[in-house]
Amino acid sequence: MSLLFNDFASWGAHCADTGEPLYQPVLAYEIEQKGRTEDEIWNGLQRAYDVMRDAVHEGLTGDMTSRSGMINNGAKKIAASPVTVLSPEFKQLITRALGAKEVNSCMGRVVAAPTAGASGILPGVLVTIQDLHKLSDRQILEGLLVAAGIALIIEQNASLAGAVGGCQAETGSAAAMGSGAIVYCLGGPVEQVFAAVAVTIQCMLGLVCDPVAGLVEVPCVVRNASAAAIAFSSAQIAIAGIDPVIPVDQCVAALGEVGQAMETRYKETALGGLANTKRGREIEQRVLVQDINILPDDGE
Repeated sequence: MSLLFNDFASWGAHCADTGEPLYQPVLAYEIEQKGRTEDEIWNGLQRAYDVMRDAVHEGLTGDMTSRSGMINNGAKKIAASPVTVLSPEFKQLITRALGAKEVNSCMGRVVAAPTAGASGILPGVLVTIQDLHKLSDRQILEGLLVAAGIALIIEQNASLAGAVGGCQAETGSAAAMGSGAIVYCLGGPVEQVFAAVAVTIQCMLGLVCDPVAGLVEVPCVVRNASAAAIAFSSAQIAIAGIDPVIPVDQCVAALGEVGQAMETRYKETALGGLANTKRGREIEQRVLVQDINILPDDGE
């Protein structure tokens, strides 16, 4: 697969030279790589966003109980909580991101954006920003293309996988995609879109991947909610014109450096962090026994 751009600087320079909006070269890239027409690409983006919205809805209305028991309708409980420390809009963001990720943990249909483990972040972010600002689907789909461009550059220079770079590479990248999409959808210039990505990475840098019992449930679900919150705060910081100081490409390089230096036990192996706590190991043994019990006998 050919590369879109080597870095954010090249992407920004291209748009400055051509006058194209940020999403346009990503759209051209999709057309080239997939061998489809522009209409087919837009239709595919619409289907993806529809699945995201469906996941948000399902997470807040369906039975979100995972086989391990660690996930048990958390989004609905937050939505129904009589005591709140958040504004109604902020509470919606948290419940939507958490609910969409619970759909993934309960084997429902999601969009890996960029991974299934981070699949609640963009749905929560995009559905909420659309509601808050009455944005059209077309504006959101352009934001999705911008998010895809962000992911392509991060993947090239660091990683999107928890097994390679820890949770900073997975939920961190999704949050960066979300914050950049927010700023783009609200009319922010290229510099502010990239600033949002830089601030997000700065906030997520160093986060380990330590899934309890090796399942993408705890702490993954709650991290989707917190990452969505970081995406919103980073977008607000950037769109106010605050300088992230460290340029976005250097932030991405730092993300890659930290991921390389991170010990293997903190990269989705369930050998360290929360997975290695006493309670985490107890859950792991219980889940292992469940798995053994559902396996067919050798004679079957």
